[in-house]
Amino acid sequence: MENTHPYTVLAVDDNLLNLKLIEKSLSKEGYHIFCADNGPDARSIALKKRPDLILLDIEMPGENGFDVIKKLKEDAATNAIPVLFLTGVSEVDAKLKGFELGAVDYITKPFHPLEVLARVRIHLKLSIATNSLIQDQAAKLRQVTKAQVAMLPLPEEYPNAKFGVYYKALQEAGGDFYDILNISDNITGYFVADSSGHDIETSYMTASVKALLAQNCTPVYSPAESMKMINDVLLEILPQGKYLTACYMHINRTTMKLTIVNAGHPPVVCLPAKGDAFLIKLDGDVLGIFPDASFGIKHINVSKGDKFFIYSDGLVESAENKITWATGAGSLLPVFSSLGGVSYDKAPMEIISQLFGNDSFPEDDVVLLCIEV
Repeated sequence: MENTHPYTVLAVDDNLLNLKLIEKSLSKEGYHIFCADNGPDARSIALKKRPDLILLDIEMPGENGFDVIKKLKEDAATNAIPVLFLTGVSEVDAKLKGFELGAVDYITKPFHPLEVLARVRIHLKLSIATNSLIQDQAAKLRQVTKAQVAMLPLPEEYPNAKFGVYYKALQEAGGDFYDILNISDNITGYFVADSSGHDIETSYMTASVKALLAQNCTPVYSPAESMKMINDVLLEILPQGKYLTACYMHINRTTMKLTIVNAGHPPVVCLPAKGDAFLIKLDGDVLGIFPDASFGIKHINVSKGDKFFIYSDGLVESAENKITWATGAGSLLPVFSSLGGVSYDKAPMEIISQLFGNDSFPEDDVVLLCIEV
């Protein structure tokens, strides 16, 4: 059997006798001890060694314990390490300040080695239990994420649909999704939606809406009728306050006719085979709120090589810069216009690269479809 990796403790005290006492009492119980007699060294060791727990003296010359824990908690690499204060200070205010800065407990000097051992054990048990719970929850959320992503169609699965896609969920439970519908050999439906909220309940809506699309987006119904029927069902199944903004685009490559149905979603961008990009603005009610919802509908004659872009508001909006899709969509047109020579499968990534580069990221989930006629 392999040896279990020992739990590590960082002891920080400017009194070398205290350090030796802690090291001796804990190491004989199987703990691996790192020692530091000042704040900067303590932070350096914490960053490099990532100990399981830190015993931190409050009163040290230069950088005191309060300064150290504040900096540890500001660093993502060390902020989850439990910190116990070693203190000879009896004032309540000092202890409260330690708790406010993130300490989990304190040990009063002069301390007894058995008390140190007992408190280290207690807080390591709590840390182990907390980390186990976090890992369990994260694993479940990853399963939700994988299940949601697995439901999203890939371009290689629908070669006749001629689309490229960029999809990014910022949280485990993404609110944006899309679907591709083979209505017939030459008729394809493209659907992009943005659900209100980003909780687990929202992510499960993807499967429900996909089922509704498959049932209702058929040659029997017009695109507007399909969205009307989907809205009627969503009124029955969505929890109070939940809704979807959506755009449904229906292309008939035999008649070269395109229909757009907009349900409170950002405008589609059209990039003609010859010419500059322009917005197709349509007003429409969101899905799942109004029994008598009215959608924006547009019928367009298209030509071979025309490109259309459907996207969620995360591509445009910025809370930091106070930009909404209503005010910001037009500003993207030069970017879309620059893609005339870019293939439809590479266009989404090119747009993301131009808008965000390597230095910034979208503030919300993003779906971006590029469709070529």
